[in-house]
Amino acid sequence: MHSSADHPDQSPLGKPSAYADHYDATLLFPIPRAAKRAEIGITGDAPFFGADLWTAYEVSWLNAKGKPQVALAHITIPCESPNIVESKSFKLYLNSFNNSRFCSAEEVRDAIRADVSEAVWRGSDCPRTIGLKLVQADAFETEQMGELSGLLLDRLDIECDRYTPDPTLLAADHAQAPVSEELVSHLLKSNCLVTGQPDWGSVQISYSGPQIDQEGLLKYIVSFRNHNEFHEQCVERIFMDIWTRCKPIKLSVYARYTRRGGLDINPLRTSHPQALPRNLRNARQ
Repeated sequence: MHSSADHPDQSPLGKPSAYADHYDATLLFPIPRAAKRAEIGITGDAPFFGADLWTAYEVSWLNAKGKPQVALAHITIPCESPNIVESKSFKLYLNSFNNSRFCSAEEVRDAIRADVSEAVWRGSDCPRTIGLKLVQADAFETEQMGELSGLLLDRLDIECDRYTPDPTLLAADHAQAPVSEELVSHLLKSNCLVTGQPDWGSVQISYSGPQIDQEGLLKYIVSFRNHNEFHEQCVERIFMDIWTRCKPIKLSVYARYTRRGGLDINPLRTSHPQALPRNLRNARQ
């Protein structure tokens, strides 16, 4: 249960915002995951593991002499945290570093880690620490790009007429031997839950079990086109619909969304423990 104070409508998203010019941790706006999970049938422990992999491309602060510093930040938020952070609040929070002096990059890294950890685990009896890697300018050349691997569903010449999520489009062949497949589509589009602005993404679906009908799966992915939900919530909905209707033995759903406001969010949900993917930017990001 969440209060009106942490409802998306109360967030800074979609509202005119004065940019804070000095460090302010209170700008972070956590939103509980529980309400949206209840909509897709999750009321207790979720049947998946995973994390939300963020990349922040616009991190800057002043050093002790007042000289600007720039960096990238890779942020890993475990999906078992009770809250997500609303993305515009994250942007406003990062901007609050711009005219603030810090003695070192390590001090900046530690502040972001502590503040985001507090926000995403707010209300939890067992708070933990997020993962955070700060990449400074002298290491930018180590940053790499990569595309999601898998058989491209977009090759299929399908007819589409549904643009809100329709799990009845999903089907699997339980009469044949199980298969293992990795499928990918670049046709995922949803809209921001608050502003209605478009969110563009690519999605990778890896599974073992009854073979999923590929045309139906692609139509299902396309059916998110006019749907209003945050990135993390869309990926969990996709996972649960495939898990419930196709009944795979194993399932992973990984989406990479294009950046907005200098941030991209890339959720992974998997039925089984596995190493997190490398947070590699793809061509559209």
